[in-house]
Amino acid sequence: MKDIILLGSTGSVGKNVLDVVRHYSDKFRIRAIASNENLDSLLEQAEEFHPDVAVIGNEKYYSDLKDSVPAGVQVFAGGEEVVRLACEVKADIVFIAIGGMAALDPLIAALNNSRTVALASKEPIVSAGAVIQKIQREKKARIIPVDSEHSAVMQCLSGRSTKDVRTLYLTGSGGSLKDKKEEDFGSITLEEVLDHPKWNMGQKITVDSATLMNKGLEAIEARWLFDIPPAAIKVVIHPEAIIHSMVEFLDGTVSASLFCPDMRFPILKALSFPDIMESNFPRVDFTAIKGFSFMEPDTRKFPALELAFDAMRAGGTVPAVLNASNEVAVNMFLENKIRFTDIIKIVSKTIDGHKSIDEPSMDDIKNAEKWAIEEVLRSC
Repeated sequence: MKDIILLGSTGSVGKNVLDVVRHYSDKFRIRAIASNENLDSLLEQAEEFHPDVAVIGNEKYYSDLKDSVPAGVQVFAGGEEVVRLACEVKADIVFIAIGGMAALDPLIAALNNSRTVALASKEPIVSAGAVIQKIQREKKARIIPVDSEHSAVMQCLSGRSTKDVRTLYLTGSGGSLKDKKEEDFGSITLEEVLDHPKWNMGQKITVDSATLMNKGLEAIEARWLFDIPPAAIKVVIHPEAIIHSMVEFLDGTVSASLFCPDMRFPILKALSFPDIMESNFPRVDFTAIKGFSFMEPDTRKFPALELAFDAMRAGGTVPAVLNASNEVAVNMFLENKIRFTDIIKIVSKTIDGHKSIDEPSMDDIKNAEKWAIEEVLRSC
């Protein structure tokens, strides 16, 4: 029986984690859950899974949570309590499904305590990859990736050295706007952007998928998770979303990882690692697949991808500024404050105004993120 701390339990990934636990109640147990402010869902989860601890990030919901949870569940509130969960509550795995930059502090806390982390949040690695890699090595902590692409890379590399890799291919469906004309982007609605053809995800990641920023962030994440040089990482559009990543080795052979577009596959892989558990999740039906297609991403139509690769090559605090400014700009779009086409313009302008620090500390990274947020809000 593996004990799990689940941070971000009420989001789309968190709910999928709980569904996997529901399927494997004899293998996994939820020890603690945390959500920022989705009180109703957190209460439902506490009723079903009876964790030892439930944390609500927004302190104004503390009393309501404390008064309603089942007997025996300890209740805490505040962001510092979410961080404390990551390093103090006894568990085999800390599963971080918190969206955006808010995942950084819990991840650092868990790694500094030599814990095994199942990581579904790419933003911390994007902003602080070098620092996180150093902590992970020093503390002998482990990060198991949960993004479908990085989970696939992990499987392709099983038993192989990254020194043997020639090219790492991250695949992407192309997002909700793949077949839209560029000249129509100025009038694209929020509903169109959020209508992803393959995945049911949170709003922020769905917008990132539409701009292709998500693929750029994944490339930066892969660079640090697998210690792969930027020049060896490529993105390819694969609309069928069955092949999630491919690895070409020096000898010319290619390994690929295939599964249906269902987050429960990489979640189960992370929770059961290093074992393989039988599942009844939807299988790939090769007789029903008419073919696999691949194409180069259109970086003129989707400039976010090249912007992210430029940030990866630049290094220093540039990826942190890319990450933070994109998060703020996407939130502004979700609030109908800017147009879809404004997102990448804002990110690019913010990066242009940033003076990068080449070998940043964690404080440098947080200061760069803070500066980027303030710069976007000031300029908009």
